[in-house]
Amino acid sequence: MSRLPALAAAFAPHDRLAGELLPHAFAADDGSHDASHLIRVWKNALRIQSEEGGNTRLLAAAVLLHDCVSVEKNSPQRAAASRLAAEKASEILERLGWSAADITSVAHAVLTHSFSANLPPETLEAQILQDADRLDAIGMVGAARCFYIAGRMNSALYDPLDPLAEARPLDDKAFAIDHFEAKLFRLAKNFQTAAGRRLAVERQERLRGVLAMMLDEI
Repeated sequence: MSRLPALAAAFAPHDRLAGELLPHAFAADDGSHDASHLIRVWKNALRIQSEEGGNTRLLAAAVLLHDCVSVEKNSPQRAAASRLAAEKASEILERLGWSAADITSVAHAVLTHSFSANLPPETLEAQILQDADRLDAIGMVGAARCFYIAGRMNSALYDPLDPLAEARPLDDKAFAIDHFEAKLFRLAKNFQTAAGRRLAVERQERLRGVLAMMLDEI
């Protein structure tokens, strides 16, 4: 039996829209950008939206389609991933009969959510998506995703001679925990919304706790 109806229900009150978009939403073989990631980002987005406002229909579409093109973290095309996803999202929504204005709004949110793209989100929905997606990169889940991706890239967990890169350059392609300092700890200070910034502080403290426990054990 298809899991689609049950997965779509997690995006209530836009479960019907989710049923239309989920078949296009993610790559089946990437456990860091799968249905569970989309559901977590949606929950984060709703939590922020409840304080900040914003159009939940546009937000739901942006959440569902923000990873609709899959590009590996170590690919030279990584910086283009959000542009490719925005283009694909526009095509999907156009086929579903969405208005040009709404398609533009969703595509902008998808385009600007990415850390690699480094583009400013100019609408409230785009700001919420960026914050909601980045919340899933920090905290306990963020640590788990970091190690999962390191496994996909055949990276080591850490440099046994210099785990904190005190006498060498950071290299998060070679060592998983280098990614904490190279990117993850930098995310919290660049959140767009007040609600997102508050949640980011909480998540970053958890992430620092994960690193501290790991360092204690090694």
